[in-house]
Amino acid sequence: MLEVKNLSKVFTVGLFSRHRIEAVKNVSMNVSRGEIVSLVGESGSGKTTLCRMILRLLEPTSGSIKYDGVDVTRLKGKKLKWYWRKVHGVFQDPYASFHPFYRVEHILYQAFNLLPGLSEEEKKIRVHEALKMVGLNPEEVLGKYPHELSGGMRQRIAIARCFILDPELIVADEPVSMLDASTRVGIIKLFSDLRDRMNSSVIFVTHDIGLAYVVSDRVLIMYKGVIVEEGDPLTVMDNPSHPYTRRLREDVPLLYRKWEGF
Repeated sequence: MLEVKNLSKVFTVGLFSRHRIEAVKNVSMNVSRGEIVSLVGESGSGKTTLCRMILRLLEPTSGSIKYDGVDVTRLKGKKLKWYWRKVHGVFQDPYASFHPFYRVEHILYQAFNLLPGLSEEEKKIRVHEALKMVGLNPEEVLGKYPHELSGGMRQRIAIARCFILDPELIVADEPVSMLDASTRVGIIKLFSDLRDRMNSSVIFVTHDIGLAYVVSDRVLIMYKGVIVEEGDPLTVMDNPSHPYTRRLREDVPLLYRKWEGF
């Protein structure tokens, strides 16, 4: 489905662009249909840069991205829209990606720019069904502005947009990190629902290895721009091979003690 090969991103900073920062270094990874893959690492590890390249929001310095065998690394125009129809992003703070002066109805209807040919009635049905799937009442939220909604509701709106588009792959960049614990559970369940109902795949980005253990079919550990470890969640947590993974595991001591039988 998705195949990333030797992907790198170098940023140049400074007045004469003399200082180079290699944010992502020759990363290779793949995602299969219906799979939830967690990308785990602390801030600055390169997770978001990698995701932005996969979403084609940032040009890679080198390497390739293939989707269903098609090289999408340099797609433009209509072909890029085709890719965005297949691969969609959900971000840490949806408020930043929502126009503050657009009501929810307008925000959701923008998704139809990637779905031409639907009648107004079909659009209305899709919007209402998507909102109900994420536990929101269309009559209550469609007329509201983003600032009138809680963080959890805004994230549900972002996921509703995914339901409208019915993407094959969702790239979720720290989607629950700004939410309280009780709200996180509901949002995480929605990603599982997307996989179960639509056979969508998910790249779930988080700094919380304990959360990755719960939600993932496979875990990738990213450190200083490099994938340093990969495997099924139980193997990675029970028998980590990299010191950085062991350090991340120590951040969830209660779960660790449970796994070790304490």
